[in-house]
Amino acid sequence: MPFHLHLVPLAGFAGSMVVAAFEDFRRLVIPNALTLGLCLLWPLHLATAPALTWASGCAALGCAAAVFLAGALLFARGLIGGGDVKLLAAATLWAGPAATPSLLLFTALLGGALSILLLTPLRAQIGAARRAVFGAAEAAIADADPVAVPYGVAIAAAALIVTIPPNFSGL
Repeated sequence: MPFHLHLVPLAGFAGSMVVAAFEDFRRLVIPNALTLGLCLLWPLHLATAPALTWASGCAALGCAAAVFLAGALLFARGLIGGGDVKLLAAATLWAGPAATPSLLLFTALLGGALSILLLTPLRAQIGAARRAVFGAAEAAIADADPVAVPYGVAIAAAALIVTIPPNFSGL
């Protein structure tokens, strides 16, 4: 079985998205280093993925910039967190122009489902589980705002759903 070099940056993407979701769930913070790492790893993905061209890379940059600008407007109005904006823009970079609508749709659907879940009595059980696993101090940060939704979880899940499968279609 031949070694597929494009799977190396893809594994870094998947790992970074999982860590971003975990950190956002734990502390409602998506570390800038993760988003920066995703952006720095993307050119390697662009160079090694067999189906990607420089033209599609430029189109992906344009989509990511548009998502970032729209997110920055939402952030300025206090509707979304800054880490979520950066993570969604990085995810858009990896998804590319063809999958950007799917990424945004999945993010909205998963984020809406997560928001509804957090409006149910399960919120208290999730908070108790968070305190048991991460400790009272870490969980207190996330539990301080009763309407805070770890939207990075939805963004990361949507990014994995949209980005990973197409990279295995030609193997």
